[in-house]
Amino acid sequence: MTATGVIEVAVPDIGDFTDVPVIEILVAPGDTVAIDDPLLTLESDKATMDVPAPIAGVVKDIRVKIGDKLSEGAIVLTLEPSSEEAGEPESLPAARAPAESTPAPASSRQGEAGSTSPEAPGPSAEGPGRAGASAAGHLREPITPPEPTTEREPWPPADASTAEPPYASPSVRRIARELGVQITDVQGTGRKGRVTKSDVEQFLASPPPVATPAPATGLDLAPWPTVDFEKYGPVERRPLSRIQKISARNLARNWAMIPHVTQNDEADVTDLEAFRKQLNEEQPDGAGAARSGEAGRRADGKPAGVKLTMLGFLVAASVASLKAFPDFNASLDGEELVVKHYYNIGFAADTPHGLVVPVIKNAGEKGILDIARELTALSGKAREGKLGPAEMQGATFTISSLGGIGGTSFTPIINAPELAILGVSRAAMKPVWNGREFTPRLMLPLSLSYDHRVIDGAAAARFTVHLGKVLSDLRRALL
Repeated sequence: MTATGVIEVAVPDIGDFTDVPVIEILVAPGDTVAIDDPLLTLESDKATMDVPAPIAGVVKDIRVKIGDKLSEGAIVLTLEPSSEEAGEPESLPAARAPAESTPAPASSRQGEAGSTSPEAPGPSAEGPGRAGASAAGHLREPITPPEPTTEREPWPPADASTAEPPYASPSVRRIARELGVQITDVQGTGRKGRVTKSDVEQFLASPPPVATPAPATGLDLAPWPTVDFEKYGPVERRPLSRIQKISARNLARNWAMIPHVTQNDEADVTDLEAFRKQLNEEQPDGAGAARSGEAGRRADGKPAGVKLTMLGFLVAASVASLKAFPDFNASLDGEELVVKHYYNIGFAADTPHGLVVPVIKNAGEKGILDIARELTALSGKAREGKLGPAEMQGATFTISSLGGIGGTSFTPIINAPELAILGVSRAAMKPVWNGREFTPRLMLPLSLSYDHRVIDGAAAARFTVHLGKVLSDLRRALL
């Protein structure tokens, strides 16, 4: 800490993410913040992350701007701690005191603000995968914000790519984010142009009519139609959730850029379903542990039971088929095919906040019970919104299961940069001819979407046939 007591706030641990763009700055110089108040928002191609205030204090100056790309340790702003915090600065995990000397000019901090290199393609958050590579941001010289005064002029209007944030308190900015309102779009009516809570609510109630821009697909498409929906009757406008906004861009990109083909098939899981039920009956404590999300060991020291679901068997069976057909466990990198010798299986999880894709790492080295425990733990964290960025990275193949809802088939969208995704619908009893008679068999619909640039129809058909055989007799997974 310097003589003035000012500290620098840095980007905390954000997993394996690097060069993550700043999409929103939530404070301005002179704002008073409490501990854990969000200061700015970063958005990768898979998730959004807030940089929280490590202490309570007053914002002195902001070192970054919207569009800058940051990594762990990059300095974002300086804080003057409040009186109760000033005594123990050394305990701050995500802040450090600046040097006593005069701060370096903005250009010398360019390396901390980020780089101009584009993000590597990934599943999930710019353009899908909020299920590939986000557009490279243009690096601009950092803006030196004005010194705070008691009577500050409102932030002047400017182009969105260079404008500093409007004048609004952290609490109002938080409300705007929760309601899905872009604070820069709201006209402030408070003193000196300050944006108030009522301004945000009024904007949400009657947003200004704007023409919807054409999606940035890079394709020569006709303009997106602009329709006055209110002209035909009453409507309700609801903002998309943050996950929906991220997913929308990624899904649109993946669907437009990847030539999808879907191979549909069925697997006889009659014996597998009987085996699954038998295993669950043999561990009566498993259902309770699965429902509560508990993991670990029982009082006697033995591993706690877990409820086995069909998804766990699908993960194991998919790994067996990926080993037999390695091109499905690969990614296209320019004119090279990157074949991975590890098996990280993502699975689509439906949560109150939207669809997310947790990843089971090194699934090829785990047994059914270990996979089931990890499915239970990751699904629980997904529902609670507690998944970390690292838990949604690195998938080589994804499974989207709608078995608990219904349906007979669908076309899942490939999660770039993967080459295939398995869709699973609800199993149903069907009469199947065994050569002598029709017998009732439990048939599981499979829908495999694949990238036709790398995988042809014959390979996809062989993959689903192999997968069906493994599901009908799990002993084949040992071969």
